[in-house]
Amino acid sequence: MTDMNNTALAQVPARLKTARKDKGLSLEAVAKLSGVSKSMLSQIERGESSPTIATLWNLTRALQVDFSGLMDDDIARHKIDVLRASTVPTINTQGTGCSIHILSPPETVGQHEIYELRFSSGGILDSQPHARGTTEHLTVIEGQVEITSGARTEMLNKGDTARYAADVPHKIKTQVAARLFLIVSGE
Repeated sequence: MTDMNNTALAQVPARLKTARKDKGLSLEAVAKLSGVSKSMLSQIERGESSPTIATLWNLTRALQVDFSGLMDDDIARHKIDVLRASTVPTINTQGTGCSIHILSPPETVGQHEIYELRFSSGGILDSQPHARGTTEHLTVIEGQVEITSGARTEMLNKGDTARYAADVPHKIKTQVAARLFLIVSGE
């Protein structure tokens, strides 16, 4: 093995740890996502254990980082992740006259989620409380909506943004077709 290869391999533990922290994930979360035990992951990050190619593959998939990016900073630094409109995961089973387009990566669930909401006229999304401390930040791109959070209700027009508690029952209701941008933030 050349010195360059040895240097690149020596950087893998630190790059894995950086990728995990950049995503805001705990060792336990990555262990669950990857199938690699928490103790093994900890040993790899400390450079006390050399991961197999299969283990590295599982970790890079869980962290959603490019496998080769662990070896080459330039590749990771010059990467653009694109989510094509035709492949955006969509939920059509929540609410009435509402489709939810998931724009955030799966590992951010419960921490920082991003959605595009599309409502037909008379659409309603009636939500039960999320985890304690959860807030929603809703911007109206097109249309007009009525937002209810707990006992408070507000009307929003195109361009308006509302920030409200989502750890209480909350509802989005439309009289006309609407398109919204929603960010859900956990504690």
